[in-house]
Amino acid sequence: MTSATTYPHLTGEYTIDGTHSRIGFVARHAMVTKVRGSFNEFDGSFTVNGDDPAKSSATVTIQTKSIDTRNADRDGHLRTNDFLSTDEHPTITFTSTDVTQTGDDTFDVTGELTIKGITKSVTIPFEFGGSAKDPYGNDRVGFDGSTAVNRSDFGVTFNAPLETGGVLVSDKITLEFEISAIKNA
Repeated sequence: MTSATTYPHLTGEYTIDGTHSRIGFVARHAMVTKVRGSFNEFDGSFTVNGDDPAKSSATVTIQTKSIDTRNADRDGHLRTNDFLSTDEHPTITFTSTDVTQTGDDTFDVTGELTIKGITKSVTIPFEFGGSAKDPYGNDRVGFDGSTAVNRSDFGVTFNAPLETGGVLVSDKITLEFEISAIKNA
């Protein structure tokens, strides 16, 4: 049996580069198609322990008002109490509680996700995309991950029945994370 790949050269503190990262979501709409969106304002950091991934950690804070589905009317509705209540709940947060290496370049990051003041434990499978020194001399890493959550678990319950059966918006939402981060000096 071979041991998993380790990454001692990656050990350190990292800051998420918001201009080269994306935090998004996918929801089924009217039972026939998917609507994609993202949050344009977020920040976060993480600690990588390349020898012992279980000692790694991450935190992310998302500004809910920055929701963007490329439709101003829909975005406005998503900001209301029907969905995210952005005035009352200006942020969505994630704080890791466990990191488990599941393969040579895959990791499960479990943590506390808080939406609308409701906190639930979620696990996000991530894939390590690689590391590089960028043109500015920064050490940069990339990770991609996604997980599905039920929005109703977080108090996001608005819906409308369709004449043909089903509902306007799926309860299941896929959260997507495309993360590029820079190692702190």
